[in-house]
Amino acid sequence: MSPLRIRYQTIEFDNVDIHLRTLRDRQQYLDVDGVAAKLGISSATWPLFGIVWDSSEVLAHLMYDYKVAGKRILEVGCGIALSSLVLNHRHADITATDYHPEAEHFLLENVRLNKGNAIPFVRTGWGDQDSDLGEFDLLIGSDLLYESEHVELLAGFIDHHAKPHCDVILVDPGRGHHARFSKKMIGLGYSHSQNKPDNVDYLSRPFRGQVLQYQR
Repeated sequence: MSPLRIRYQTIEFDNVDIHLRTLRDRQQYLDVDGVAAKLGISSATWPLFGIVWDSSEVLAHLMYDYKVAGKRILEVGCGIALSSLVLNHRHADITATDYHPEAEHFLLENVRLNKGNAIPFVRTGWGDQDSDLGEFDLLIGSDLLYESEHVELLAGFIDHHAKPHCDVILVDPGRGHHARFSKKMIGLGYSHSQNKPDNVDYLSRPFRGQVLQYQR
């Protein structure tokens, strides 16, 4: 297998620069010893964790000035973990999770690039019940409802790790599964609202997705 090709980029949040080491593009693939394949991650989906997607930028901009004081925060399916890095810059209590075996390695390098404090990371699937993550005041994520079967798994994972009083913020690009997900969350006792992000001038193209918010 060819070595991974990577790129370095900087994303600006007002006067704050977040530096990122990411995959160069979606053609990259390097599954040493077949670790990802054993987890059910195909060669087509392998590189998706290592790209900065529009949804992740929208979520990160929301987190740039979101009220986080005193809150324990979990980024679900963090991928390249842009929001976690923004929150870490703000000295928030942030923990990151992802299923991909390479996500933690990229997170460690990006924390180093930004000279931040270590971000706790747990590699876990949404069906896992023994991750020892505990419960959180705020759970966030972007572009998580990638397949229809993710609806039940994600709702269950969030509910398992949410405190009795909590907030959930997900940025969904519009893959067609968020209505079922919202119905599931309402059934679990959460209130629901959704809206378009106020300003996406930082994106290179129109954003057609929604910011989904749930409270309990």
